[in-house]
Amino acid sequence: MNIHEHQAKEVLKTFGAPVANGVTITNQDEIEAAVGTLSGPVWVVKSQIHAGGRGKGKFKELGENAKGGVRVSFSAEEALANASEMLGKTLVTKQTGPAGKQVNRIFIEDGADIERELYLSILVDRETGKVSFVASTEGGMDIETVAEETPNKIHTINITQSTGVTDEDTEKLADAYKLAGNSRDQGKKLFKALYKAFTDKDMSMLEINPLIVTKSNEIQVLDAKISFDGNALFRHPDLMAYRDESEEDAKELEASKYDLAYIALDGEIGCMVNGAGLAMATMDIIKLYGAAPANFLDVGGGATTEKVTAAFKIITSDPNVKGILVNIFGGIMRCDVIAQGVVQAVKDVGLQVPLVVRLEGTKVEEGKSIINESGLNVIAADDLDDAARKIVKAVKG
Repeated sequence: MNIHEHQAKEVLKTFGAPVANGVTITNQDEIEAAVGTLSGPVWVVKSQIHAGGRGKGKFKELGENAKGGVRVSFSAEEALANASEMLGKTLVTKQTGPAGKQVNRIFIEDGADIERELYLSILVDRETGKVSFVASTEGGMDIETVAEETPNKIHTINITQSTGVTDEDTEKLADAYKLAGNSRDQGKKLFKALYKAFTDKDMSMLEINPLIVTKSNEIQVLDAKISFDGNALFRHPDLMAYRDESEEDAKELEASKYDLAYIALDGEIGCMVNGAGLAMATMDIIKLYGAAPANFLDVGGGATTEKVTAAFKIITSDPNVKGILVNIFGGIMRCDVIAQGVVQAVKDVGLQVPLVVRLEGTKVEEGKSIINESGLNVIAADDLDDAARKIVKAVKG
């Protein structure tokens, strides 16, 4: 689960991280009062969407010459105007894709007197299996660009779980950032606090870009991005209040209600598969034969007829879908359950596009009988290769 910048700062502040004073607004009537709560003389107005690159983004409605989604304002009047212009508009960044995201909330905070910008993230290093800090003096930039152009400026410090962040670890981080004096002392304290936040709240990623050193040699979290491990949210009911469903794809949101692993893509062939590996293979072979998948969808090993029906309805609700491929290998999952779900879904929503079904494994004969006796206009497939060829041919003609 992703959360907004202002929410990430709220979380980090409870662990002692230094953040600027700020206020969040969700409608035009709140803007003037919100600006008035901050003393200035600099106000930073930030669009709140679940995507990076906001500062370099463009608003669809304002044209190419408009300022981006993060704006520094040098008067209360300018801050008011910026917030009013941004709220409700569609911000397009390199991470949103051309459709962009509507800005439904604005975060206004006090400006900072910046001396240096640093990069910090905490994540799980899959190679070592440890929580790791990624540190760079090149804050404010895309870390991918830094890694490509100046990899020597990226430092990775792996943390041993049994000890947590040690004094030696904080010294390494402080050295990587070239911190001295007061900022060094503050930084070493902050690194331990951030690690505690990461582990206590079951985060999967914490990124601070930039982490700044002010002209008075103070450390401050200027921007923050947090993703939480969805599988651990049952331990943190308080975090669910941060969920912003308006930032989520409507189909993915509906899928989550049925515990379906669904990710919307931009292709034309809808996929319903059981097992993540088989789903990936299905998408790959669709690409191999010249088409593109419209989604990743794993109905899981213990899917019920209700879940399968819901999955089918989600696929057919995508206007980009021109054909559907159901590819089931029944190990734990039973082919007759899948077949019942498909038949029920077609009865509920109709079938306006070609449907190819490949069933194999547990209760496969029963599943095929259910499909064959349903009266549905279904194209049967013998194996995955055959299924992919047939659905691509049906869609492409």
